[in-house]
Formats: sequence, structure tokens, C-alpha cells
Amino acid sequence: MRISLKWLRELVDVVISPEELAETLTMAGFEVEEIEDRRPWASGVVLGKIIACEQHPNADKLRVCQVDVGSSEALNIVCGAPNARADIYVPVAVVGTYLSTIDLKIKPAKLRGVPSEGMICSLAELGLSKESAGIHIFDLENPELGSDIRPLLGLDDVILDLTATANRADALSMVGVAREVAALTGASLRIPEANGVAIEGKESPGLAVEISEPQGCPIYIGTAIEGVKIGASPAWLQQRLQAAGVRPINNVVDVTNYILLEWGQPLHAFDRDRLQSFTGTQDISIGVRFAKTGESFKTLDGQNRNLQAQNLLITASDKPVALAGVMGGEDTEVHEGTQNLVLEAAIFDQATIRRSARAQGLRSEASIRYERGVNQAALATACNRAVALILELAGGTATVQKTASSGEDLSFSRSLELRLDRVNLVLGQLKRGETGGSKYLEPEEVKNILTALGCEVVPTEKERVWNVTVPPYRYRDLEREIDLIEEVARLHGYDNFCDTLPSKTEPGYLSPEYAAIRNVRSAFRAAGLTELMHYSLVKTEGDNQVVLANPLFVEYSALRTEMLSGLIDAFGYNLEQGNGALNGFEVGRIFWKDGDAMKEADAVAGIIGGDPTVWKWQQGGRDRPLTWFEAKGILESAFQELGLSVEYQSDSSNTRLHPGRTAALSLNGKHLGVFGQLHPQLQQQKDLPEQVYVFQLDLAVLLSQLGRSNDLTRKFAGYSSFPASDRDIAFFAPVEVPVVEMQSAMKKAAGSLLDSVELFDEYRGDNVPAGQRSLAFRLIYRAGDRTLSETDVEPAQQKVRDVLVEKFGVSLRS
Repeated sequence: MRISLKWLRELVDVVISPEELAETLTMAGFEVEEIEDRRPWASGVVLGKIIACEQHPNADKLRVCQVDVGSSEALNIVCGAPNARADIYVPVAVVGTYLSTIDLKIKPAKLRGVPSEGMICSLAELGLSKESAGIHIFDLENPELGSDIRPLLGLDDVILDLTATANRADALSMVGVAREVAALTGASLRIPEANGVAIEGKESPGLAVEISEPQGCPIYIGTAIEGVKIGASPAWLQQRLQAAGVRPINNVVDVTNYILLEWGQPLHAFDRDRLQSFTGTQDISIGVRFAKTGESFKTLDGQNRNLQAQNLLITASDKPVALAGVMGGEDTEVHEGTQNLVLEAAIFDQATIRRSARAQGLRSEASIRYERGVNQAALATACNRAVALILELAGGTATVQKTASSGEDLSFSRSLELRLDRVNLVLGQLKRGETGGSKYLEPEEVKNILTALGCEVVPTEKERVWNVTVPPYRYRDLEREIDLIEEVARLHGYDNFCDTLPSKTEPGYLSPEYAAIRNVRSAFRAAGLTELMHYSLVKTEGDNQVVLANPLFVEYSALRTEMLSGLIDAFGYNLEQGNGALNGFEVGRIFWKDGDAMKEADAVAGIIGGDPTVWKWQQGGRDRPLTWFEAKGILESAFQELGLSVEYQSDSSNTRLHPGRTAALSLNGKHLGVFGQLHPQLQQQKDLPEQVYVFQLDLAVLLSQLGRSNDLTRKFAGYSSFPASDRDIAFFAPVEVPVVEMQSAMKKAAGSLLDSVELFDEYRGDNVPAGQRSLAFRLIYRAGDRTLSETDVEPAQQKVRDVLVEKFGVSLRS
């Protein structure tokens, strides 16, 4: 909010410099982003009178003016403004004046052969407007020639651009800022009073106010004013609005904007005759309700707005005339011919106005204040002050004033208990303790600070405990004891408290769970996969999805139930952009509905595909699809890095994966996830290369296995210095028997001497019985304390043969 220092000094005795005031406000939590000092803009510009104006002898568009600036001789000034004429009062920049806004220093000059001793200024040259059609002409009753024109144009002012935090709605008004400055500096405060406004109480015209949505509008005041005369506002009012960045319109609208700036209370003026014409009735019934389906109306900015159910409306005879708390309607706005008014002053619910403004994509000065919460206790004061100013500046008579309220208890007072010991415990010691004074805040200091804020502080029966009554204008902000403590710290000055470091420091560390997640990410990156990240929001497609109540877009209307879809789309997008195959993984969260319950879990998913040797000279430019075993090897390398032994079982339950090339993964008997090739139909539908593989794992199962040992440090064992003894075994085995089961059985049968067992050959075809395949394994035996002999190895090898025959029915070939 732009704060006029000149206006502020009428409300509070500010004696410090603008820079000191800006520093004080900033340290108290109100950041001053800019100080706009207007005083240098027109330094040296004086009031003059054109006593003669003649055509320039050598230029059609120039005039030669004789200007009286209160000195012994008139100045000869050449002027090009079309509105220059005799007997007008104008701002004159005399020789030596520097106009900072246009970076021009006035010097004696000759224009087309005629000497010029100054410049008659426009508002643009003085920094008050972007463009001007001509020089500025004053309308003064008692002009003093040669006097400084800055007080006449409001250029003897300094503007502070102030930013208040969201909880300080009271700081969006001059009165609120004045209260804050008075509390910070100890200066005396002068709050403008609303003198009693006489309401004539005529029977006609009729005015009624009804509230059908008391939750959205707890209070509404409607005041009928007759016989006003629309015109320009006085200079003082226009200057204050312009200093605040508001464009003056006419005396009635300017008064509503002035009260908005002064009290933070939005108001709106309707043209009563237009209301009657719009509704087709002489008796006007003002109402407040939510919009109906299909309703629309045109706002003051000229846009026809299609209303939504969350838009709160002001109606006249049930016809929309304004977006409540946001913007009025064009059909009932005050114009040059307006004679009769209906002035609105109301309180609207914060959340209701926020939703309404957001639904229309429209935010106004009024909606910003309603969203933060206006001072309900000052509603009548702001309304009466606006009525008094309208009667003063536009004439007329206030005939009827009607008030409607929800009937709820609208007392805006709150009492809080404040403990001095709690204040000092939270805020700590003061810096003055180092000089021998009290180390902590004294009771009188705390009481004075809260009293300066407008609170009523009363001692209780408990020692060093007060009962603090919060003022109405801080009702929404001061809700708990800690809020009062914050105010004490803020006004006393944060920099006046000692900096206290912790008595003990400890090195930071990662939690076991987060350290394990970091290891998982590192393992998949080490396997050659790129870490990806997708939105958790997707389109609404499945029945078990968690659907958002208020999505931003249709594409982000639900939470994802799995992560493979996003990876598949990312894979295809990278191919389309010419970036090649995207081999990546993602750690994220999935969500789903189980009946009425909503559940979530963390998962690891990835996608692998494309030719790993693409563009290599060995392939002659031909693509070679990634094999199932190569993709599985990438996944296995990540598991090996994590020290996990994962088992694979054939699985065809996932319809998006190839039924013969999909495996269900398990870890210590727990289901871990799925790994497999994309189904050929899906691959063709997405226009992906042959043989793309995906996996999705349950992160909780991974972490539970990684965290089973209290000591997560990787343990190493020394290598055996004795040679190994290897044996090969080949046999025919049924196709349906998984290799992993046979490997597990061989390890168990051979005992501790078996170091490893690996499949090195598989054959299907000629000389192999139907329904079977030929497998060959290499078993390596090793002991750490001796060289194994035949008598050590052969019994173990025989046990392996026996278990293969008995358990799996294989036919041994060797």
C-alpha cells in the first residue's frame, strides 16, 4: 500500500525523517519497498500568472507569454502549449530550476529568435502524469504569485510503498498504519471521527435490505441519498487518491475510494434511478445470494461475466447488480447524470470472497481487503464518514438507512491470558543486561507496549499474569498468548534481544530411512539409469483413483495409482524429440482407494529399452533390440549394489506386459514388484521400439530389507588363498520349472562348500524331448582353510544330482 506521509501526519505526530520511519516500519515487520520523495520534482517551480499572450512571430505553434511570478519584472517565456492564454495561473520553472522527472535544467534560451526566461510546466513535466495535452492551469481563490507550487499539487509529500504481511489486514488502511506508527514511536494519535449523520427518514423512496446468505454476508448497510450533484472532487481529495495510485473519477466514487484507503472498508455506490430502471420497480430490495446456473452480468470493467455457483452477488429485486466484495456492475454505476444514490457498506466472509474472485480471475482493491478480513467494528464508522463526505462534496440528503445482519453475536472482543514468565522464556535476555540493568523485560514495559497497541491490560489474581483484551481492529490477528508475545518482541525491537546459541551442538545426520532411500537412488543411477520426476497428478481414468475436489486442470484432476504410465509417455516423448531411448527410474508415491479408505505408498519404477549399441560401427547402423536378459541384468546390478537377493517367478497377471516375458519379484518371501516387457500391442499403440522393459517395486519392502541389520555398514570378507574346484552338470528339465528354483535347491543340497552356481547354457530343439530344455550349470566349490580334494567335492556334487532328480524330475546328461 502506498502511504502518503503528509496524510499520515494528519493522523499521527510523525517527527522523524521518512528514512527513519521506513527503517522503523521495516524492523517491525512492515517492509518499505520504496521511498518516493516528491519534493525534488518541482523544486524551484513557482506560481505565475500569464498577463499577456501573443503569437510567436516566427512559429505558428508557439506563443510568447509575459508571466508575472511576483518579481519586479515579468518574465518573457516562449510556450508551445495550445491552452496558453492570458489571465490564467500556471506553474513556472524559472531559470536555474532542475526538473528531475524529465532530467532538464532550465537555462536562458532563444526560440526562433525570441528569448525565453523559463518554462511553463505541464503535469507530465512535473511527474504527476504520463502525458499532458497542455500546461496545467490552477483554479485558485487567493493566489500568491511567486509562491512554491508544491503544496498546491501535493508535491510537498513523501510516499512510502509499504508491504504488510497477510495476517495484518489492518495495515491496508491509513488509520491502521497510523495506529502502528503511534505504537512504534510513542506519538499521539488522531483518528478521524464520523460526525452524526442526520437521516431524514422519508417514507419514499422505499429501500429494503435482506440477506439470504448470512454466512457469506453477516452485515449489510444500505443508505439512500437524494439530490447529489456529480462533479470533480476537490484538489486535496484528488491528490490523496493519486498519491495512493488511485485514479480520481468523480466526487461520489472518489469518496468511496477515500474511505477504502482511510479505514480499509470497501464501499460501493449504486445509481438509484438506474437500479429502479434495471429492476422495473420503484421500491428497491437489496439482497445477497449466490449465483444461479446460467446467470451473467457486466462488471465495471466492461466485461460480461458468466457467473458460477461460488460467486456471491448483490441483487436488486433478485437481479445481479454487483459481484459482492469484488466489483460493481456497469448497468448501475454512478455517472455524470446521477442524482440519487444507494451506498453499500457490508462485511463479507473472507473465504467466500476469495473463492468468488478466483472463480472469475478478478482481484480488486476491495477483494484484497475482504480476503484478509476488514475491521467489522469500524463498519458503521466508515459508512457514516462516507455519507458525511458525500453530503459535503456532492450535496444531497440522506433519506433512508437500512441495516440487515445475521443475528449472530458480532462482538469483536477477545481476552487472553499473558504470563510474564512465558514472555521472557520465549524472548530471552535483553542486551541491556550486559550494562547492569535487568536482563529481562519488566512488567511495566510489557504493559506499556500492549497498551500502545490498543490492548486493555488488567492484572489477575496470579502473580505476573495479566488478562489482555484485544482491540477490535486486531481481533483476527491476536488469537493466542504467543501472538501477544510476538507483538511485545516486535515493538520492543528484535535487535534489542540477545543472540543465544544452543549450549550443545551435535553433528547432523541422515535418518536411517532417508539414508536407505539415498542408497536406492544411488544404486539405480550406478546401473546406468537416469533419475526422473513426474507430477503425482494425472487424468481421471480409473475407479479406484483419488479424485481432487478442486483441480486446476482436467489433466491434473486425480492422483496417480501407478508410475508406469508416466514413464512410458516420457520414453515416447524423448524419442519424438530425437533424444533417443530414455532409460530411467523414478522414486515417488502412488495413491489409491480401497473401498472408502484412501491409501498411499512409495514405489520405485523404471523403464529400459532401445538399442544399447545404437550408432556403433560394429552393428553397421542396424538397430538391435535390448534382450530380456540384458534388461534383467541392469536391474540385477542395482540389486547387487544394494546387497539384495531377489527371486523371479513367471507372472502374466499384468495386461500391459508381455505374458511370456514378465516376472513377479519377491524378496525374502515378500512380494516386491513386477518386471517385464511391454505388451506388443501397447508397444505398437505408443509407437515405441521393440522390446521395452519396465519395472515397479514396493519401496517399503526394499527399505525393510535394507534396514534389517542394525549395522548398515557393508561388511567385507577376505578372499580364500586356496584354489577352487569346479564341476559342470547338464540335464534335461521341464520347461515350466524355473531356473531360480533349481539354483536354490542346488545351493541348499551342496552345503557351505558351494561358492556359486551359474547357468551357462540353455538349448531347445533337436534331440531334446518335447516340453523340456537342456540346461548346463557350473558349480564352484571352495574352502577358506584348505585345498579341496575329490573326496570333499564328490559327495556334495552327488547330493546336487540327487535333489535335481527327486525334486524336479530331470534327466541327467553328465
